[in-house]
Amino acid sequence: MLINAENLLQYQRCKRRPFLDTHGDYNQRVVTHELLVKVQQDKIAHQQSVMENLEYHQPEYPRKNWQAGAAATIELMQQGVDFIHRGVLLANYVDKYTLLSRPDLLVKQPGKSWLGDWVYVPLDIQLGKRPKQEYQVVAAFHAEILAALQENIHQEAWLILRNKDSTYVVDVDKWIPQMLEILAEYVQMIESPEPPEVFIARQKCNLCHWYNHCYAIAQSQEHLSLLPGVTPIRYTQLQALSTTTLEALANTSSSSLENLIGFDADVASKLIVQAKSTFTKQPLVLPYPLPGEELTFTAPIELYFDIEAQPDLNLNYLLGVLVVDRQANSEQFYSFLAETPAQEELIWQQFLDLVWQYPQAPVYHFCAYEFDTVKRLARLYRTPHTSVQPILNRFVDIYEQLTQSVALPIESYALKAIARWLGFEWRDKEASGAKCIYWYDQWLETSDRTLLELIQRYNEDDCRATRKVKDWLVNFFQNEYARHLA
Repeated sequence: MLINAENLLQYQRCKRRPFLDTHGDYNQRVVTHELLVKVQQDKIAHQQSVMENLEYHQPEYPRKNWQAGAAATIELMQQGVDFIHRGVLLANYVDKYTLLSRPDLLVKQPGKSWLGDWVYVPLDIQLGKRPKQEYQVVAAFHAEILAALQENIHQEAWLILRNKDSTYVVDVDKWIPQMLEILAEYVQMIESPEPPEVFIARQKCNLCHWYNHCYAIAQSQEHLSLLPGVTPIRYTQLQALSTTTLEALANTSSSSLENLIGFDADVASKLIVQAKSTFTKQPLVLPYPLPGEELTFTAPIELYFDIEAQPDLNLNYLLGVLVVDRQANSEQFYSFLAETPAQEELIWQQFLDLVWQYPQAPVYHFCAYEFDTVKRLARLYRTPHTSVQPILNRFVDIYEQLTQSVALPIESYALKAIARWLGFEWRDKEASGAKCIYWYDQWLETSDRTLLELIQRYNEDDCRATRKVKDWLVNFFQNEYARHLA
């Protein structure tokens, strides 16, 4: 059985996925997410940009005939070519396992090996911005196999990240021992008769082809990983206390948690209220001050603001504003759209012009991105402080107000989860921020205007969902105030 670098990479991200990849029913996998396809395409483009000026060789061999690939790679190494792209390196491991290493590049360097007065150093090209542990473990995997093949004790490994101006040197003396531990754990895991316990970590799990399978199991178990605020570290601490059910956590005292790793008094009390809310299926006030006065009244005119961005282009291409005039009982949605990256400055000015038409209106948004982006755009386009700061002073972050004051019986405090709990639905069921990134890229390639229409409709629905959440929160706390005064 082969073990490759991708297996170790995925194992570090999720111990369950490699087990399912090895033993799972492929009919339970979902189609690859569009954003993951885009990431893969971006990684290939990044690799090509790094190698475009290199004269490299690539071993020729029948597809997946790794023994032939290894022989072809050794032949290139013996010839002493400067760069080998996707060479094949093999090494025996315990019992029935063979290690398969395919670094992006093998780079010839001066040194001593059985090859001659040269050695090869593995270089991986990664899309990340920093040398994460998972990258360095993979680099150590390549280095260990290559050192054994070259019969050379001098081990070295390099990384090129998204900022390809410099090469990061991996400390193999540090990472090879850790890599060997992870490798041994990986083998033990895939030889186990049962998969590792399910744990739903949204940011890591959402793009996985086993997500629906694992999520269904977690839901059937009412697994605590579905509870907002339960991180892997906190879950380990709760397991040590045998607190692994909603009911048990809801009935736990905060004093028994607040000194544990990953907890403090605020986290402990908030997590317990969250468990009670989920267990009773009722919204509950958190043990913090009630929201500020921004959410104790309804303004005559209110603005709801949402942005769509393309992070890879460092571009905010859609600034959407829903204007709600409660006195006139009217609504108007404005979609300031940059059809090309060059139009970002134009839509920025259009946004400012609109917001200044309503100098007293609060600007509601969900999460800090809109606030931070307005500050960034003001710096980028040298907008006078007097034109921007009064607007920022009117910003109200609904996410912050809600999460600091109330616990809801939901699995996530993302806008979609909250708004759908309140009965709001997006017109395009499969639309998401991630899909909008993909759609905008496709628009730039194809000029298909239906893609822009999808994005604009999604953005408008985000603004309307923000309004739905804000109105509910106002009503909820008006009722709380009334109940306290009764």
